[in-house]
Amino acid sequence: MINKCLVLLLCVLAAAPAFCAQHVALHPRAGFDSAEQEIIRQIVDMERQAKEASLRRDAEFSLRTLAEDYVAITPLGQVTTKSETVSARRSGQLRYESMNVTDMVVRLYGDTAVVTARADVKGHQLGEDFSGPYRYTRVWVRRNGHWQAVSYQATVTQ
Repeated sequence: MINKCLVLLLCVLAAAPAFCAQHVALHPRAGFDSAEQEIIRQIVDMERQAKEASLRRDAEFSLRTLAEDYVAITPLGQVTTKSETVSARRSGQLRYESMNVTDMVVRLYGDTAVVTARADVKGHQLGEDFSGPYRYTRVWVRRNGHWQAVSYQATVTQ
């Protein structure tokens, strides 16, 4: 049961992709031009929207923002697809009480953005508590002018 809870938690986190950062660092180099600053602002905003969508269990956000070839890897090493992530959202069995994201870093590589962050999560799935600290990496790619999440990986931390 706990394994299923972690899988669904991470499906939602992956789709949420997920959070508004308290601290955002710009890497790998300093001195971003205004176009790069705008891209970073867009990515941070996508993360904020993802957090809000997770708290509201908004499956439509996942449908809009996950690429068709999206793949997530849970802390247990399980692979999750876009359709599985959307189903987990729609089930309503996953409930978040809060999410706090810190130490967010956004790295830009052309039309690709890599986000790393910490997330402290409080919530329940099917009555099981999945609260705790996580670190995650999410990869966003700009396709046809829109940002889509293509990959996500989460690790439980101490």
